[in-house]
Order: sequence, then C-alpha cells, then structure tokens
Amino acid sequence: MFSRFTSPTKLRHKGILGMNQRNNHYIGQYNDRSKYPMVDDKLKTKLLAEQAGCTVPKLIGVISRQAEVKGIHKMVQNWPGFVIKPAHGSGGKGILVILSHKDGLYTKPSGEVIGKEDVERHLSNSLAGLFSLGGKNDVAVVENLIKFDDCFEGFSYEGVPDIRIIVFKGYPVMAMMRCSTSASDGKANLHQGAVGVGLDIATGKAIRAVQYDKPIEQHPDTGKDLLTLNVPHWEKLLTLAAGAWEMTGLGYMGTDMVLDREEGPMVLELNARPGLAIQIANGAGLLPRLHHIESMGVSLEYPKPAERVKYAAQQFGVACD
Repeated sequence: MFSRFTSPTKLRHKGILGMNQRNNHYIGQYNDRSKYPMVDDKLKTKLLAEQAGCTVPKLIGVISRQAEVKGIHKMVQNWPGFVIKPAHGSGGKGILVILSHKDGLYTKPSGEVIGKEDVERHLSNSLAGLFSLGGKNDVAVVENLIKFDDCFEGFSYEGVPDIRIIVFKGYPVMAMMRCSTSASDGKANLHQGAVGVGLDIATGKAIRAVQYDKPIEQHPDTGKDLLTLNVPHWEKLLTLAAGAWEMTGLGYMGTDMVLDREEGPMVLELNARPGLAIQIANGAGLLPRLHHIESMGVSLEYPKPAERVKYAAQQFGVACD
C-alpha cells in the first residue's frame, strides 16, 4: 500500500499507466471503435443500461431542436429538481443542475437563482454543440435529480458524489469517489477542483484523497475527514461495473455510478476513454493490475461478473499490496 502522501513524481516509478500507453495499447487494442457510440451518447447509454436491468436516473425528456427549447419549462413543471446534460458532453461540461424552481426562477446547488432565459440559453448552447465532443450539434437530456445517500453527507459540497471504477476485460481494477467542491462548482470533475478519494477495491473504504493532485485529509469546504469514507453496497456497485463489459463489449472502460437515497446504486455513464487521475487518488499505478489480468489464462467459460468481482477483491485489495 502506498502512503496517502505519495507524490505524483514518486508514482511514476510505481507502474503508472501513461496517456500514450493507455491510448495505443489498452484503448486501441481492447476497445472496438464501432462500439463507441453506445457510450459517447448519454441517451444511448441510459437506454442500454435500462435494457440490461440497471437502475438509471429517470428520464424526464429530450430536447433535440431549437424550436423545443422554450418547452423546457412545461417539461419540468411537475419535477421539483432536474439535471440538463448534453448527450455528447464530456468532463462534466454543459451539465446544469437545478435543485428547485418556482414562478420561472431556477435555483442551482450554489444558491444562485437564474431565470427562464438563462435555462433556455444553456439549452441552445447545448444543442449548438458548445459542450459536446468535437463541437458537433447535440441533443439535451433532461433527467430527474439524484438524491444522494445520506451516508455521504459532508463528503461532497453542492453536488452529488459519484464513483468511478476502471474495468478491464470485465474485472474491476481500480476505484475512486469524486466529491464536488465550491472550486468545482458542484461538479464531480477533478480537473475543475473536485476531490478524488481512492477506494480499496476489496472494501470500498478510503485509501487516500487528493485535490489538484495533492494529498489532503479534510474536505476543503465541509471539513469532513475524507479518510473515514466507507462506500456501502460496495459489492453490488462492483458487480454493476463488471457487468458493463457484457453490456458494451468494451475491454477497457470507466463506469460512473451513484448511490441514490431512494433507488440505491445507479449507473450514470460509461466511458471508453477514462482519465488517469484515478491512479493519483489511489497512490498506485494501474499497470500491475492490467498486466495481471492480461497474463491470466483463457478458460472455456468466462467467469461471471460476481466471480470477477471476487477475484479482483482478492488480487487488488489493499491487504494484497
């Protein structure tokens, strides 16, 4: 196990997976590009996950044309809170979270109040591709607001914490929780200032925490001791993540999930090009774990998701480091 204060420089010598190797070997070799549309489009991912029996945030509606933009207010009138996402957005760009609304005024998690015109402008920008991969015209997905589990109180600020698990050939190999901060504007995006908490793949307990790639112990806004984090329903979350391999056929991916207070574990997104900051959050490199999976013999019957989860916990848990 690496120290919670391990620096990025020292990690370079601990089996860190770099961008070029990730792109050329793991993404290039194990991800069929024809399958990318399933995960690059949030609407397609949602429908795919539902077909596979996964719980996902409820879909309120889809806005695909500029002529439909003004209809957003009627669309959400019976939903206390909602989220607008560009279907092809990345890195949390273009996500608008509304906690409540009344008489044409919409309240964001920060407490900022915006008007109808602001919501319409955001939708127009989304449709124009301002937030999408490649800047192409997009559609906006409107979803029910996630009510994050009370057990995460204080671990995130003005936003829902999510769980990113890297899955390789159907095996969960590394995990972290991304916790929003005031600096990240309530979004669980590490590059914007969210906190990354590395999680023991065997137990879901915190290993270390970082913000801007630097180790921290308390949440910068709430003061919560991040190292006390212990994610419940951990085995179910891992099994959901492992099952994304059967769902998509992608060999190397990131699965993003949340714990809803009422619905339990939910699949948010799947990512064919997951970032590498998860290694900094864990104080460990991905390469030894990826090499281990690659070196395994091929059995006549591939292990089921639950079996792969059990194996990963035995091989990559903190007690095994």
